[in-house]
Amino acid sequence: MATTPLEGGLVPAPGAPRTRSAWVRTTAAFPFALIALVSLIELALADRKYGLFTGGFGQSRAVDAPGEIALFLVGYAAAQAVIGLAGWTLSLRLARRGPAWAPCFVFALLNGALFCGLLAAQYQLHSYFSDAVGFALLKQLGGGSLVDAILFGLSEIGVALLALVGLGVGAWAAWKLLARLLPPDLPRLGAPRRRAWIAVLLLFLAAAFVVPRTGSDAAFGLNRTLAWQALTGTLDLVSDVDRDGYGLFGIQHDAAPFDGSRHPLALDVPGNGVDEDGYGGDLRLVPLAAPLGPQVFTGERPHVVIVVMESTRGDVLGKRVNGKPVAPNLEAIAAAGSAVTPAYSHVGFTTESLKSIFSGQLAPREGDPSLFRDLKASGYRIGVFSGQPEDFGGISETVGMRESADVYVDAELLRDKRAFGFAAQGSLLVDESHLLAAFDRTLGAEDWQARPHFAYFNFQSPHFPYHHDGVPARVVDTPIERGAIAVHRAEHVQATYWNAVAHADAWLGEVVRRLKAKGVWDDTVLIVTGDHGEDLFEDGFLGHGHVINARQFGTVLVTNRPNLLPPAPLALADYRAILTAAIRGERPAAPAAPPFLHIGPLGTPTAIGLAGPDGQLTSLRLDTGEACMVERGECAPHKTFTGGDRERIQAVIARWGSERWRVHQREAKR
Repeated sequence: MATTPLEGGLVPAPGAPRTRSAWVRTTAAFPFALIALVSLIELALADRKYGLFTGGFGQSRAVDAPGEIALFLVGYAAAQAVIGLAGWTLSLRLARRGPAWAPCFVFALLNGALFCGLLAAQYQLHSYFSDAVGFALLKQLGGGSLVDAILFGLSEIGVALLALVGLGVGAWAAWKLLARLLPPDLPRLGAPRRRAWIAVLLLFLAAAFVVPRTGSDAAFGLNRTLAWQALTGTLDLVSDVDRDGYGLFGIQHDAAPFDGSRHPLALDVPGNGVDEDGYGGDLRLVPLAAPLGPQVFTGERPHVVIVVMESTRGDVLGKRVNGKPVAPNLEAIAAAGSAVTPAYSHVGFTTESLKSIFSGQLAPREGDPSLFRDLKASGYRIGVFSGQPEDFGGISETVGMRESADVYVDAELLRDKRAFGFAAQGSLLVDESHLLAAFDRTLGAEDWQARPHFAYFNFQSPHFPYHHDGVPARVVDTPIERGAIAVHRAEHVQATYWNAVAHADAWLGEVVRRLKAKGVWDDTVLIVTGDHGEDLFEDGFLGHGHVINARQFGTVLVTNRPNLLPPAPLALADYRAILTAAIRGERPAAPAAPPFLHIGPLGTPTAIGLAGPDGQLTSLRLDTGEACMVERGECAPHKTFTGGDRERIQAVIARWGSERWRVHQREAKR
């Protein structure tokens, strides 16, 4: 059939049959229609999830002003056009030997099914983590191992693989059906002409460079979309001339592209008159407490028992579910002793939290002084009874747990007792009943009058997925199973979580009963805490360590001794100093600095925060510049805050810079 070339493809020559002409018009419009459809789906999802155009979920940066909407639409259309042209060109190449309709079929798979699959994966991921998720965050979830983090989510990955298999089967069936329905002699379309590519690329390059520099909410809205994220991320990588990790096309773009010492998240050198990281001006150091050195205790020494209840939130005291107290034993200990809530985790993740508890430091190194090493040097008999593997993420090595323990029982040793068959080391979970049985066989059977003892228990039942077969229904009738956990069942998820906390509390009561039965309760300093908190879909998120708030970063600190704890706010790194004073019979001093919080590595975090008195909590996202007065639920670009709120933000930046500078100096001395 004779044809005439047109930009974007081929159309029938005059006189060609009408059916062929209609086919060509329909096929030529197909890529545009499909891109428009997936774009509408993406924008609808983004608005539902993030309040992209309407606000919501604490999202202060909504694309709602006419100028912002115009910028957003130009950038979004340019990015989608690049993806569309690339997809169509690739589809033509992949299907050049197939029938005329094959490019449309391949394009539908690439830019339709695959794009929508990526969208679904992104929004499912963000429903658990938030958009602060990254490789560093996933590695923290895996205790420093990205492989272990992936293994942790094997069941979700399995669902995704099944979906891919289903897509393949559906694509094969659709191909067979089209081959039977469509005539074999349909005309083929050509590739887009070069000037179409040039026009689209120039438009996108201009938008990618200009929009982030406008300071408009359009830039943050565009960063919620897949095509813009992927393309600007690639451009940022290519334009990173000085190889400092930042290029010219991101919201965090490099203002000094030829100076590797100046870029977002660069180490700010105090007092040199240069603002290397672009936040808060030149760094002014704030006072930090000196790390506690090695301690040796002599004379009359109390027994020490520490119980860590995994993922236990700060609002556990007084919590009731179906009229039943969740933690009656913890409440009884607090009533007779003392409590602080919330006590803050610095990172919101297990591995680094436990290192802080035992080392008394924000970022300890292997071999640093620790409570385990202190008590070993002081003649204590030491037992470890943990429902998780304490080698996970280097916990044991860093704080000297295994090397100091006389009895060492953890989930690796009790692997045959594990509650789940997951492959990841971080997914090993052993019920508290097995830990108390091991205690009864070993440390609990010893004479505690002869020498001081230290027992560390790690209760894991409140860990995701919040239920296993060994957990009875304590405050709920029917706990929810892992496969049924979803945002639309948030109330059931929350009840199941609190049921798991109630289970851990019941075994805490057994620890107390055993200490009393041995006649050492009055000679024991008991500390009960969590390693961090847990969000339970309250703001659409599930889990911990990815949004700075009191639910995820806050836990509880309870002791059986009255007047033992300094006033709030406290952080996990304060515990070692508190225990040191308690063992010596002294009243601990108030911490020298308020709790500092961060998401991601200390040197390159996604967000930083600082806890203050009366529940104050200030956070700053370093990737977007958004600051929050968390206790008020008020978020906005950090430069828009004034007065006392601005001072709170400056305090967060100064503390972060000071902590990093201390680590830098310590590493320089090695």
